[in-house]
Amino acid sequence: MENQPEIIQQALELAEDGSTLARDWLTSPVAWSQFALLVTAFLAALLVSRRLMPALKKLLTPAEDHQTVLSIARRFLVRFLPLLLPLLAYGFTAIGESIVVSLFDSGAVIAFGKRVFLFLAARSLVTQILNDPFLKLLGRYVLIPAAALYALGLLDDVTLALTELQVSLGNISFSVMALIRGGIAGSLLFWLGRWSTRHSTEYIGRQEDMRPATRELAIKTVEIIIFGAAFLLLMSIMGIDLTTLAVLGGAIGVGLGFGLQRIASNFISGVILLLEGQATVGDYVELDGGEQGKIVRMTARAAVLETFDGRWIVVPNEDFITTRVVNYSDSGSANRYEAPFSVSYDTDINRIPALIEAAVATHPGVLDAPYPPDCELRGFGDSGVDFSVEFWVNGLDDGDNKYTSDVLFLIWNALKENNIEIPYPHRVLEWKAGQDPRDPA
Repeated sequence: MENQPEIIQQALELAEDGSTLARDWLTSPVAWSQFALLVTAFLAALLVSRRLMPALKKLLTPAEDHQTVLSIARRFLVRFLPLLLPLLAYGFTAIGESIVVSLFDSGAVIAFGKRVFLFLAARSLVTQILNDPFLKLLGRYVLIPAAALYALGLLDDVTLALTELQVSLGNISFSVMALIRGGIAGSLLFWLGRWSTRHSTEYIGRQEDMRPATRELAIKTVEIIIFGAAFLLLMSIMGIDLTTLAVLGGAIGVGLGFGLQRIASNFISGVILLLEGQATVGDYVELDGGEQGKIVRMTARAAVLETFDGRWIVVPNEDFITTRVVNYSDSGSANRYEAPFSVSYDTDINRIPALIEAAVATHPGVLDAPYPPDCELRGFGDSGVDFSVEFWVNGLDDGDNKYTSDVLFLIWNALKENNIEIPYPHRVLEWKAGQDPRDPA
């Protein structure tokens, strides 16, 4: 045994100690009484949980159509009912432990049983309660092994060994335990931050009395606060002095001043856009550079426009501040369009405005406010008299909406029904008698 590696020797020593402890327990009347108490506590917990489980489930389960805060809390508590059996067994064992210790001045076996019941509770939590894939993965590879080590009484030894094991990165040294603790805490904090952000976004998105720009600003503010607090809490858990962040902040400021000017400019421009509300998600905009489309997403750096032909255009936020932007749908305002047409010179043009305005007004999408349809005389063309009808609609004349096309159909039908001729280009040729018409002179 002396020639074996150190880790093999330690394992053999632990196995020998475990076999000695097991032999002592099996031959001790005090240990057998504690085993009996553990079995009794488990059977009592099993009996009580079978009686309580249906009643608690019925009490905590609300009606399916109830969506109040209390109903949501009750549904959340129902999910934890599988923990009832191991926790009752743990509680009954704790009650019996005080009696056994007072009688025999020993409680090693029953203390081991309590730790086993906690391990069973952790296992039930991971296998039957947790549904989130990340939490389930964390429970399977972190919580259950830690609970198993605690049940065997090895958790303190393993923690001490990992704390003494150091990892060096240049001039900085970390213990393996600090890295593990930081990784677990960071994963949980940022998962909680993502979960909180998602639910906050859903809640703020349902506030219809808020302007869209205000909602977007509130969502971004909540996201920054949640993840900022998670980062600071993680630094504190890992034992990093928060005063060092002042140096880090100074370095970031220098970087923003030199290499990240455009990123900083776009970020600040995005905040200004959200504050002013001149362009927000859902608006149809046209930029000075010719880009146009519906804003489907606004990030910290850019806005994403979706065109009617299915393309996505990423436009930096700075372009919305420094260039001319035409917003076709800000505050739900209506838009005006024109439909030009011509009639023959033989037409009584005094009839045309009233006739066309009445026809266009029948379209369900044409508005009476801010102005009803207005037919105007525009000029006297080569082939006919030129008119144009102006009309207002809510929405854009593209994609699913075909307002101008529909209005032109209405104009065509109205003119045909009233026997009004729509002219087409024609020319009148004159030539002198005796001259060959093929002669251009």
